[in-house]
Amino acid sequence: MALLPLPAAAGPKSDPYRSGEWSYNPDPNRVAAAAAEWRSRHELTPATTDETRRILLLVDEQRDFCLPEGALYVGGRSGRGAIEDTDRVVRFIYRNLGNLTEIASSLDSHTPQQIFFSSFWLDASGKQLDGYREVLASEVEAGKAVPNPALAGWFGDGTYDWLRRQALDYCRRLEATGKYSLYLWPPHCFLGSEGHGLVGAVQEARLFFSYARGAETPILIKGANSLTEFYSLLAPEVLVRHDGEQLDRRNETLIDSLLEADAIIVAGQAASHCVRHTVDDLLAEMQSRDVPASRLHVLADCMSAVAVPDPAKPGRFLADFTPEVEASMKRWQEAGVHIAGSEDDASDWS
Repeated sequence: MALLPLPAAAGPKSDPYRSGEWSYNPDPNRVAAAAAEWRSRHELTPATTDETRRILLLVDEQRDFCLPEGALYVGGRSGRGAIEDTDRVVRFIYRNLGNLTEIASSLDSHTPQQIFFSSFWLDASGKQLDGYREVLASEVEAGKAVPNPALAGWFGDGTYDWLRRQALDYCRRLEATGKYSLYLWPPHCFLGSEGHGLVGAVQEARLFFSYARGAETPILIKGANSLTEFYSLLAPEVLVRHDGEQLDRRNETLIDSLLEADAIIVAGQAASHCVRHTVDDLLAEMQSRDVPASRLHVLADCMSAVAVPDPAKPGRFLADFTPEVEASMKRWQEAGVHIAGSEDDASDWS
């Protein structure tokens, strides 16, 4: 189906779809009425009748990542990254209403005491570690970074010895992959918090799509295991505990469902972390099953890298993962992945 015009937007001229508004929460009844009129005007058919199944996979389009008020805003180097990405994502959805069969959205979902938060770790003097830093296996082994003893009763056999062994083993396993070391993030996307929810503009677009096409828009929860990171939507970073027991598992049902699609379209935040690892895992699965990489489409202008400004040094960053994104985009394209844009017509993606 050809690209559709954009539906009327009620927001201010500077932000018509309210991509930059923290408090925006669309009224489902209003959205349903507008979608019904749009369905009739453009003769949209039910998504279940699509001959070509295209899934738009939105990775972590949550307030904490997508808005400046969020706990871990992904502003990119420009400072406007995620806001502009969100606007392009919703416009892509509206223009391609007739070309998308399903929209699936992941939600990064955390609790206060997880291994990638400072609250989990103490230094040798018993002081909580700072965020935005790595924790290396060598530091854990030397006692320079140790898990908080107060948490021991929640894990394994309930002893502190078990927790220290697990923490050391986890850091070693991460480093052995060659991808990265354990990184401590500021608290974000806590279950039950406002920051955990989808940004309002994305919520409205997925509702509009669902009502206009009679389509499913599943929510996919990830990241609630306290003892492993879960950047990729497909699998946790570590699957096995130090004692050989299972720590977490791959989402085989989701993997099978995605790889059965004719096209998988990926957008979201952050390009340098959860998007990058999700795409890497998808590509690896496709290669292992002889699924053409050309079925995978990445909306490059609908995602930004984590770039944390240094308040003491204007124009400098405490952390900047933009180079990792640039290298990944090049690697994906060389592997056959379609690096696309939000203004593209998805009708021939298969």
